[in-house]
Amino acid sequence: MSTLTQGSIASMHLCFYGAGSMAEAIARGLINNEMIQAERITMLNRSNEDRLAELHQQYGVRTKLQGCSHAGSLREADVIFLAMKPKDAAEALTELKPLLTPRQLVVSVIAGLSIASMEQLLGGDQPIVRAMPNTSSTIGLGATGISYSEVVSEQQRLIAEAIFQSIGIITVVEESLQSAVTGVSGSGPAYVYAFMEAMMQGADELGLTEAAARELVIQTVLGAAQMARTTGEHPAELRRKVTSPNGTTEAALRVMAEGHLARTIVSGMRRSADRADELGEAIERSMAQ
Repeated sequence: MSTLTQGSIASMHLCFYGAGSMAEAIARGLINNEMIQAERITMLNRSNEDRLAELHQQYGVRTKLQGCSHAGSLREADVIFLAMKPKDAAEALTELKPLLTPRQLVVSVIAGLSIASMEQLLGGDQPIVRAMPNTSSTIGLGATGISYSEVVSEQQRLIAEAIFQSIGIITVVEESLQSAVTGVSGSGPAYVYAFMEAMMQGADELGLTEAAARELVIQTVLGAAQMARTTGEHPAELRRKVTSPNGTTEAALRVMAEGHLARTIVSGMRRSADRADELGEAIERSMAQ
């Protein structure tokens, strides 16, 4: 990231329209990586004041509890993150339109919400970034797919990419692939957690204590991921290297294959991507009403 881009972000006002887990993950990553001071970030939600109080206490961000008005915060922001629930998006964007100017960058992290739908509600002259981060962004290990509307400037692209690079890795994709990103990395951490849960259940059934199971499973998953990153080898090759003929690993993998593990994972990923499309279609229907 260039010094110019870093300085630009540090001098901006950021507003999160929606204060859920994804908004928190991004804000926390930005603050922890010293990209911006907490007092330059405003968090908004519809009615949950306890949540706003929690965010202010934990990170130092500003909320309406510190005197920030809803409309004023949106008007003053240089970057507005759309982080509300998909069902609330159409109403929120309709309310947002009269408050915006073309200088402001709108960044959506709402699954399924297309740039075209946002342009329909906000106008085609509004710079829009569609992003799909995941919750590992909280610890700086996120994975984010990014797409741009046609009017996003080069400087705005650099700013958007710097924001998400501060909390992990990014991949710029054609917008038509955003649902695929949702299916792979957006929902991906939950797949890994489910696999870890199953491994811990197996460890328990084999007689290990809960504490031992947790440590062994976490370190195994961490080590395997780091091996793939460090060596650059394809996971299939790494799998072959640790699978001795007629050995313990081969026996386990044979049982998993008989249970169609790979097919089940791929089917789940496809369903996640399809669900992202369904959410987008639901938003479009609500816009038409």
